[in-house]
Order: sequence, then structure tokens, then C-alpha cells
Amino acid sequence: MSISLSSLILLPIWISMAQIQQGGPDEKEKTTALKDLLSRIDLDELMKKDEPPLDFPDTLEGFEYAFNEKGQLRHIKTGEPFVFNYREDLHRWNQKRYEALGEIITKYVYELLEKDCNLKKISIPVDATESEPKSFIFMSEDALTNPQKLMVLIHGSGVVRAGQWARRLIINEDLDSGTQIPFIKRAMDEGYGVIVLNPNENYIEVEKPKIHVQSSSDSSDEPAEKRERKDKVSKETKKRRDFYEKYRNPQREKEMMQLYIRENGSPEEHAIYVWDHFIAQSAAENVFFVAHSYGGLAFVELMIQREADVKSKVTAVALTDSVHNVWHQEAGKTIREWMRENCCNWVSSSEPLDTSVESMLPDCPRVSAVNPHGHSQVKQKIIKEKCHETWTFSTC
Repeated sequence: MSISLSSLILLPIWISMAQIQQGGPDEKEKTTALKDLLSRIDLDELMKKDEPPLDFPDTLEGFEYAFNEKGQLRHIKTGEPFVFNYREDLHRWNQKRYEALGEIITKYVYELLEKDCNLKKISIPVDATESEPKSFIFMSEDALTNPQKLMVLIHGSGVVRAGQWARRLIINEDLDSGTQIPFIKRAMDEGYGVIVLNPNENYIEVEKPKIHVQSSSDSSDEPAEKRERKDKVSKETKKRRDFYEKYRNPQREKEMMQLYIRENGSPEEHAIYVWDHFIAQSAAENVFFVAHSYGGLAFVELMIQREADVKSKVTAVALTDSVHNVWHQEAGKTIREWMRENCCNWVSSSEPLDTSVESMLPDCPRVSAVNPHGHSQVKQKIIKEKCHETWTFSTC
């Protein structure tokens, strides 16, 4: 059994406390001092000292993983699925490793959207300057010019980005389960234009600028001896600060700050922005939405903000495990009535496919998606007749 560095550090303190507590009242002061010392120790930070460096590969090959012909992530040498607990008793390190792999997979899915699905990457805001933070969405070539039908995909909250439904499913199951690619390909095969939103890309992260304190030696009015004393104190202070920083942040993780993207600082803002600048400008007579989880909430907010426009252009909405709430979001009566007629929410359930599921809210119907992973995957559902034509979206 291995003993961590933090345990070795704390063990003498615990022993000392046990010995002191066996003594008389005179030892109370020492006990209090030791308790105060223990209260000042940040165990989470102390445990970082036991970790290997947080230096991870920046490619799938570097992790020794690859997607096979079935779209499953497998180890190149062993053929085994991804292992989260790569190092025992180092959960934080394993989580950082998982997150690093996840970032690589996000870029991999972006490449698939462009190469396999032939989508274009469109930068937003459309009028962004060269220096300001930017995001992007993906569109098919005919997204704005297709006169008949347009499919819009919105994922949920969290770490997922454009083209993904769930990172966990991509890593542990396969690309078809965790990405929007099957939806995109089928939609394009059936003559839809496609727009893929990116509602979680709300900001960029940059390293916090270091604060530079002007040296007191720059002041020519002070005597030389006084300046030397100040410089000495400043150097000693910096030395103590660096020592503390080495303890507080032994892995030297960078201090980051967030720079929000104009008019796209939240999933709701993003949905409205893409509607105003792309979807509303499209030629399609019929627009269809597929929105998962928080994406459903973003759609409802879009309806609240652009009710007349959405009603005139959107034909049907397929929601999957949507977390929208018409009461909390203060959706009006006319919106709730429209949702009852034009929306359907497929939810995780053990009931047979399309079985009605009771809802406490007076909005759209809820039906069973019959999905063992707890993640409703919709391939195109809701039967809706428009202009003497039947538009069908069928669940998988």
C-alpha cells in the first residue's frame, strides 16, 4: 500500500495532537495551536504535490487511441476501450487527462463536420474585428439558399461543442451515438440544408496578465540607502510570494481569464444571434429544429424573443430530454399553444417508443425515446403536413 506525501506530512501532526490530548489542562494551548495549523492546510492543494505533471499529448495518436471502422475509440496497441482510471488514487490527474482527450475529440469532430459532412465553418460575429474574440457555426453549402427545408441542430450544455450530443458517449460508445453526424448526413441525403449551432462557445480563455510593480529604484528623489532597503524588501517579498505560489500551484497551472464573445455570451444569446443573421435570412420555407437538453431551453427563449418570426418560419421542433420550463421562462399563452401543436419532447423512458409520458407543464407533448444510455437520440421525427407535403422525423 502506497503512502502519499500529504499523509506523511500530516501524520506527525496527528500523532502530536493525540499525545497532547492525553496531557493535562496545560496542554490545551498547544492543542489549539495545532488545530489552527491543521485548519490552514488545504488538503486539495497539498495533494497536488503527489501528482505527476499535467503534461498530456495533443493528438489521439499521442494518447495511443484511435477511432476504428465502427467509430469506436480504442487503444492502438491493446484494442481496449478508453480507461479513465489510468493511475489509481489520482482522480484529479485522471480527470485532467480525460479533459485533455476531450479537447482533442472536439477538434476531431470539427474536422469530420468539414471533411465527411462537407459543412462550412462560419465565423461569428459576422462583423468581428481581427482582434476581438470569435466563435463559429457550421453550415451546408445550401443552408441559406435551399428554398424548401432547413434543419437546425442545437446541443445541450456543458463541455460539448458543435457537432456533439455527448462527449461521454463519443468516448465510451461510438461517434454515431455521441455526435450529430448521423443526423446531418441523413438530413442532407433527404434534401435539407443544415445549420449546426455552437451554443457553448461563449468566450475565449487567455492567460491573466502579470501585474508588474514599478521598482522603487526608479524614484530619483529618494536617498540611495533607502532605495536599496526598499529593493531588498521587494525581492524578499517576491521570493516569499513565489514560494507560496509553488505550494499553492505546484503544477504551475496557468491563471486564466475569460473574454466573452460579442452577442454570443450565452447559449440563449447565441441562438438569437444565429437566428437573426442566418436562419431568418435563409430561403427555406420550412425550418426544422432538433434541440437536446439545454438546447430546448435556448429554443424556447428564442421563441419568446422572436415569436412572430419563429411562428412564420419554423414548421416543427424535435426536443430530446429538453430542460426548458415555460413557467420559469415566462412563455406566453400563444407560445405554449404553438408548442403543443408544433413541438414534441422525446424523453428517456422505459416505455415503448413514442408512448405518451405524463408532463406537469402545459407545453409540448412528451413521449418515450427508449434509450438505454439516458440520452435521447432523435434522427428526424414529428409528422407535420405543410403545403400538401408530409415532413417526417423518426426516432432511432
